[in-house]
Amino acid sequence: MTRHFLRDDDLSQAEQSAILDLAEQMKADRWGSKPLAGPQSVAVIFDKSSTRTRVSFHVGISDLGGSPLIISTANSQLGGKETPSDTARVLERMVSAIVWRTYGQAGLEEMAANTSVPVVNALSDDFHPCQLLADLLTIREHRGTLAGQTVAFIGDGASNMAQSYLLAGATAGMHVRVAAPAEFSPAAEVVADGERRAAETGGSVLVVTDPVAAVAGADVVVTDTWVSMGKEDEKQARLDTFNGYRVDDALMAHAADDAVFMHCLPADRGYEVTAEVIDGPRSIIWDEAENRLHAQKALLAWLLAANATTANATTANATTANASTATTATATTATATA
Repeated sequence: MTRHFLRDDDLSQAEQSAILDLAEQMKADRWGSKPLAGPQSVAVIFDKSSTRTRVSFHVGISDLGGSPLIISTANSQLGGKETPSDTARVLERMVSAIVWRTYGQAGLEEMAANTSVPVVNALSDDFHPCQLLADLLTIREHRGTLAGQTVAFIGDGASNMAQSYLLAGATAGMHVRVAAPAEFSPAAEVVADGERRAAETGGSVLVVTDPVAAVAGADVVVTDTWVSMGKEDEKQARLDTFNGYRVDDALMAHAADDAVFMHCLPADRGYEVTAEVIDGPRSIIWDEAENRLHAQKALLAWLLAANATTANATTANATTANASTATTATATTATATA
């Protein structure tokens, strides 16, 4: 079965760690691995505007020896006339992987169900798993380990970033706290999935409304924009609702003395975070942004290798089965002849 990366818990703890290990190796030797040599092409599809995702995937695919095929749904049949499943069936005959930055998670799931090449969620309304791989890589670089670290996400708990932190952080064995207004809590099913994964890894998940309670003693403090793409018409109402959830020096003072600050960017300075924090000595956002490149390269290489292993095993099993059938048939013919 083809391995895809549609949400953070598509990976086990061991698989997540293996990809982060590979990312560290690729960061240390940026052009040392060429699994896409040929060059093989990777389709990178955008429904939404992008800076970090577009640049990191384009550069990363090139670093891996491949050719990035950048597609805008506004200028393709996927933008209206063609279903994700039909597009997937066409693309799998020409590319080695499909990366899609989109809105609904259902479209990604439909595409993945109808193709033999790996599909990667480069962002959806529900999850942002590639960003979380970069965030985990950055935390590991600065904190040494992931398991046992406490991370506090402050702001929109229903956002793709908050929900991905619940799943990816729990997978890594972290203690994930989300502080959000009650009406912007994470989806109950995502919290439940995070709790199940945390029970396996020794981590934990907690959803509260008090940002101070979430940040108290935390090793990592994270926030994201209060007004995500597609929510612009809700801006004033959201600003009013999230009043009190801004990450500033006063809130950071409740975190551990050596706590770090993270933001996936772009940031609305003065809204979800103050300039003093985002530009301050605790901020590691630029390392976080760079690590999109290394984490995504490692993810693509890992998926290609995992699917090649599965394909080889399937072929080997089929060969063994055919040989067994042939042997049985020969024996039966010999018995009948005798």
